[in-house]
Amino acid sequence: MADQHQAHPGAPLFAMPDTRLRGGELVSVVTPMFNEAGGAVPFVREIASALHGRDHEIICVNDGSSDETEAALCAVMGEFPQLRVLRHDTNAGQSRAVRTGVLAACGETIVTLDGDGQNNPADIPLLLAALNEENAPPHRMMAAGERQGRQDTAAKKIASRWANGIRARLLKDGARDTGCGLKAFRRSAYLRLPYFDHCHRYLPALMRREGFEVVFVPVSHRARAHGASKYTNLGRLSVAFRDMLGVIWLINRARSPNHVREVRRDPGDV
Repeated sequence: MADQHQAHPGAPLFAMPDTRLRGGELVSVVTPMFNEAGGAVPFVREIASALHGRDHEIICVNDGSSDETEAALCAVMGEFPQLRVLRHDTNAGQSRAVRTGVLAACGETIVTLDGDGQNNPADIPLLLAALNEENAPPHRMMAAGERQGRQDTAAKKIASRWANGIRARLLKDGARDTGCGLKAFRRSAYLRLPYFDHCHRYLPALMRREGFEVVFVPVSHRARAHGASKYTNLGRLSVAFRDMLGVIWLINRARSPNHVREVRRDPGDV
């Protein structure tokens, strides 16, 4: 696909079945939401429209919201029978909300989007096409969005550019926009990854650590129409260094067997 770049990990570490999307296979869309009452229902409508004609479910994870997010979602369950709503009794953060949704998902193909509506659901088919490209190797397990024309404050864009530059030099995972929540990946591959708070920002690096291929796809970005940002530049920086050290440690402690092959008994053996 045009404008894609790839993160090539070499050989996959584990034997994996070829789980590329086939006609009729369920796509599970997971979107964490925290105090997004004003935009939750329109966002669900956009997701349903983007996947019209494709078998899918929409899993909204209410991450301890204190507003009417959950009530608004429950009110439209009759309109959207594919909608599922999961609740965290207390706010546990985006990474935990994503994991909750993936664990509950019925599909092998997962799509994640930030619940604030800044990711455009119309871009979902682009990621699915990249993940399931006709000549893609069986160990391609993720297509990650990279935001173009970001609709954020100048301070936020500068901080993000600085952080992404440092992270890219240290992790060498090929990702130029690790903060984009729009991703498509295989559930089975995700469940092999180590979990920790804020790990959603390091999924490409963690996928590559397991020997999986990741491709990156340009996607659009929108201004926030409802609610308020849940993060600050200072809040991100306060955990970024510690997380970075942890991910570098995980990568350095990985040992690759190059290939894994199942050995079968020769029928002639007694």
